[in-house]
Amino acid sequence: MAAAAATAASKGNGGGGGRAGAGEASSSRKKKGPGPLATAYLVIYNVVMTAGWLVIAVGLVRAYLAKGSYHSLYYSIEKPLKFFQTGALLEILHCAIGIVPSSVVLTSFQVMSRVFLIWAVTHSVKEVQSEDSVLLFVIAWTITEIIRYSFYTFSLLNHLPYLIKWARYTLFIVLYPMGVSGELLTIYAALPFVRQAGLYSISLPNKYNFSFDYYAFLILIMISYIPIFPQLYFHMIHQRRKILSHTEEHKKFE
Repeated sequence: MAAAAATAASKGNGGGGGRAGAGEASSSRKKKGPGPLATAYLVIYNVVMTAGWLVIAVGLVRAYLAKGSYHSLYYSIEKPLKFFQTGALLEILHCAIGIVPSSVVLTSFQVMSRVFLIWAVTHSVKEVQSEDSVLLFVIAWTITEIIRYSFYTFSLLNHLPYLIKWARYTLFIVLYPMGVSGELLTIYAALPFVRQAGLYSISLPNKYNFSFDYYAFLILIMISYIPIFPQLYFHMIHQRRKILSHTEEHKKFE
């Protein structure tokens, strides 16, 4: 899930689904863009996803203004959040069929980690839905995805405003730690309820002679953030310097 938060400054050739962070500039030179039909489809997909996350953003603002409080805002955007975050599964297909030149494995990991957090943690453990930590990662994801899908859309149309490019490679500095913090705190808040209910756990004896402790699994996921977060964060810092400095040099020559 820490990797999923890196999408604010991850790889994207305008294909709508390329999330890996390595070698954006060189990769875009080596690989040809998608064909006309694929491009048209990807533009529509990215426009729809941008609009979807904008709906989530507007829903959050409207709920806050109506309630006068930021507590439990999750319920106001629960359905569109589940729908559009699950809709990101199509990005794995985009990579698999080759219309987006990104790693299927890495994209699958990044997309599935968010889907997991939405369905296997937040949806499954109702008690955490009112936690402020949920709002923390929802806000981070929402801003990130509006920028990311806008970036893809304009890139596909060969008309990328500098402001969107700057936002994509800058706002992650705050959004990434914010999203990771919200994710970790949400999983932590779910632990006692998972343990008490034995959620998704399989105990012995059973006919398959197999056991699974979902509580321990969630703890392992939290521990995995320790090596992943710093590597991705500093990689994105490096990418930001490379991409934005390249843009500034290009402007000087124009």
